[in-house]
Amino acid sequence: MRLVTYRQGDAERAGAMLDGDRILDLNRADASLPSTVRGLLEGGPEVLERARRAVEDAEAGAMVALADAELLAPVPDPSKVLAIGLNYRAHALEIGMPIPERPVVFAKFANTICGPEHPVAVPRVSHRVDWEAELCVVIGRRARHVEADAALEYVAGYCNGNDVSVRDWQAHAATWTMGKNFDSHAPMGPWLVTSDEVPNPAALTVRTWVNDELKQDSVTSDLIFSVPQLIEYLSTAMTLEPGDIIFTGTPSGVGQSRTPSEWLKPGDSVRVEVAGLGVLENPVVAEE
Repeated sequence: MRLVTYRQGDAERAGAMLDGDRILDLNRADASLPSTVRGLLEGGPEVLERARRAVEDAEAGAMVALADAELLAPVPDPSKVLAIGLNYRAHALEIGMPIPERPVVFAKFANTICGPEHPVAVPRVSHRVDWEAELCVVIGRRARHVEADAALEYVAGYCNGNDVSVRDWQAHAATWTMGKNFDSHAPMGPWLVTSDEVPNPAALTVRTWVNDELKQDSVTSDLIFSVPQLIEYLSTAMTLEPGDIIFTGTPSGVGQSRTPSEWLKPGDSVRVEVAGLGVLENPVVAEE
């Protein structure tokens, strides 16, 4: 099932993509279902199963044409967005960093979240804006002290993400906070693919194109810390809530590591594609 958050007018609603150009509004199809994706996830497996039945029994009256809607980030209101740095072996090597002994964790804030086709802004204060294609994990059950062997049971699904980074500001401090949290710098989407349709998150290709030129081409088997290991580590310190997002790290091929370095500029288009999760594409614009 492909869950989306879409906007029509001032309303933001939860839906399921039926095909390339139709969305099923889940609450209109079944009034007992929550009207937000986060609400669906908080309802647990029983609510998601009702959503699947609604998709199977889809009726025309609950459908919305994609052309008449705007897709937002699949979960536009997570309680936490956690991200992992230096989590692909080849990426650590390309920037001359040692393989980390523990996950390198930082946070991205709500102001960074945006959806497909939403403009990504090059800020006034820097031109060193870089792309970072990532597999994003969406938590489906409250998780605390979860062991890796059971961790995938706590995953609702997966989506594409782009951990856009302002490299000079990232270097302002060891926490990376400033360079990772400019407005619009966490595009996600176009939808959340539920975990039953992603049997092995450790065998997914991860690719980035800038202006149709392939820049990143890797596979999640190169992750240093796997999805289960990340959930075990993070849930040791904090409770992961339904709808929380984990950016699992970016592979090699980022702009700063090229010779000469390459940076996103207004007029560019960035396309991220993790196998089976659709295509996340965003135009690059100058900050207003």
